[in-house]
Amino acid sequence: MALRYVRTIGDPVLRKKAKKVDKIDSHIITIIDDMAETMYNADGVGLAANQIGILRRIVVIDVGEGLLELINPELIYEEGEQIGIEGCLSVPNTTGEVKRPKKVKVKYLDREGNIKEIEGEDLLARAFTHEIDHLNGVLFVDKALKIINEREELEVE
Repeated sequence: MALRYVRTIGDPVLRKKAKKVDKIDSHIITIIDDMAETMYNADGVGLAANQIGILRRIVVIDVGEGLLELINPELIYEEGEQIGIEGCLSVPNTTGEVKRPKKVKVKYLDREGNIKEIEGEDLLARAFTHEIDHLNGVLFVDKALKIINEREELEVE
């Protein structure tokens, strides 16, 4: 495993849509392992592959309940709404209030290629939608109701 460089806002790779993973091989497994190590090292709760410059639909998440590895994640159900504060390893020193679904269901492949579904509520629902947005080239600042910067607070219109 190796630490990867986390791309930050302004890097064009963060605005590109990631491509579906067609074959899970040792290269994809290495990417997943490196992503998890990079996320934990940066004290993050989620990381999408394009945040490390790889345009593949891969996400790792750990909101304190153990590592989740999702290949080709797809949001298949959502309900309710919540507004909460988010940050992002790719948008350093900035947080924002973002409206997300309260509960979601995600379909994905695990590292063995098995089709799985997982439900998430509250923080986990927020993490799923935040990371899937990354795979589509969307950052939390694009959806923020209010951006909070360490230096100033700005309204988003």
